[in-house]
Amino acid sequence: MIFYDVLVVGAGPAGLSAALVLARCRRRVLVCDWEPRRNAASTCIHGLLTREGCQPADFIAAAKQDLARYPTVSLRGTQVASVTPDGGGFLFRCADGHDGTAKKVLLATGLRDVLPDLAGITPLYGCSVHHCLYCDGFEYVDRPLAAYGEADRGAGLALMMRQWSNDVVLLTGREKGPSAEMQARLAEHGVPTIDRVIAELEGEGRSLRRVRFTDGTAIARDALFFSTGCAQKSDLSRQLGCVRDAKGGVITDALTEETTVPGVYVAGDVSRDVLLVAVAMGEGAKAGVAINRALLRADGLV
Repeated sequence: MIFYDVLVVGAGPAGLSAALVLARCRRRVLVCDWEPRRNAASTCIHGLLTREGCQPADFIAAAKQDLARYPTVSLRGTQVASVTPDGGGFLFRCADGHDGTAKKVLLATGLRDVLPDLAGITPLYGCSVHHCLYCDGFEYVDRPLAAYGEADRGAGLALMMRQWSNDVVLLTGREKGPSAEMQARLAEHGVPTIDRVIAELEGEGRSLRRVRFTDGTAIARDALFFSTGCAQKSDLSRQLGCVRDAKGGVITDALTEETTVPGVYVAGDVSRDVLLVAVAMGEGAKAGVAINRALLRADGLV
């Protein structure tokens, strides 16, 4: 069994950012990673200074190269199967059989999107079907767009999309429609609602061209943004007993990113509504500093 100062679960922007901070604090860190990442289907990262438009895989490869110069950091391409509190630390076991102990645990496992159950969506997802306007809305300025989602959540997405284009339609797929209040707002801002059942998303390559309905009609669209929710990629926070909020996000201390379980921290999409790479990196760095301070306090150095 191998001893580590910190176990980092997840090697996305948050986990790798925390690992870099901890490496520079001379902490022995194990970073465990497994596929797929949430943005694996995306062609580009947006909203990230100096890396605008880079491919997600290239970003991760560059981040791992940065960590390679620090001998106290180890990376394993495996899933963490279990983490158990043990005295003042934690016992963990990985899916590949590796096990060890860690003084602190950082969960940077991220989320997975719940994709709409629409025929034809798979080749288009990440290129012309998206979940985040802040990430991909700018590429479709003034182009014909569709919002997909039920009730007021879908209506809210459609209204928000008017910031990027005047040509927006709301597709409900005959699920629960918006409230009367939201219908009035949609009408006020010129956003029509189509409640016909969607037969298929039709595209050329990875580019959406039209949405076809089961009645044989179709509407030309260049992109579709959906609001069907997301789920935790890992169940470790629940196994550990971390308290979650009503949306399923892990509740943390605003200053330290520590959860309700002492010694367990989170960073990135696991606990936040602002799901941007830049934010995840910042939260990872913040958690790394907080973890190092906690270890210094335990050693009587602060």
